[in-house]
Amino acid sequence: MSQAIDSAAADFDLLASLHRGEVGALEALAERYGSKIYRLAFGVTRNQADAEEVLQDVLLTLARKGGSFEKRSALGSWIYRITTNAALNKRRGKRLELETPLEELLPTFKADGHRAGDRAFILADWSQNPEEELLSGERRRVLERAIDGLPEHYRAVLVLRDVEGLSNENVAELLGESVPSVKSRLHRARMVLREQLTLVLA
Repeated sequence: MSQAIDSAAADFDLLASLHRGEVGALEALAERYGSKIYRLAFGVTRNQADAEEVLQDVLLTLARKGGSFEKRSALGSWIYRITTNAALNKRRGKRLELETPLEELLPTFKADGHRAGDRAFILADWSQNPEEELLSGERRRVLERAIDGLPEHYRAVLVLRDVEGLSNENVAELLGESVPSVKSRLHRARMVLREQLTLVLA
């Protein structure tokens, strides 16, 4: 707990230094949060150049608005929010050419509730595939393409929850959504990924 308090105090000291115009403060913040900002930005935009632009945009926002940051929440949470919004805005202009309607990616079911499709596909056995195998070679490429094709808010929820490890409550706060909405989107996004991977396993 004391470590978290020390970290928060260090963040506020850096923001105060930034507000005073001290040259090294922004560089120190970039060193502290740069990799997290880039990882989240890339997770949402799925594009290296866009993620780098988002990183620069977020750092510029910190330089301009860091002095007005209210200490009601952790700096990291504020940075996550700025980064998520910047990344979603960056992606928004390209979504028509990159994204697939979610309904086209989800599994389909018959009127009696049974899964539609070839029996071998339905019975694809995930238990025999360790995680490292699922995330290697063609399966990894399929997974990345599936994430690329997710509509933006589904992808943002997936990245924030499953890559960044944030709670449903934190994700809801960052995206301005309700917790049930976050849970629903996460469930549907995971179903899409499983569907696309199952196509490879079948």
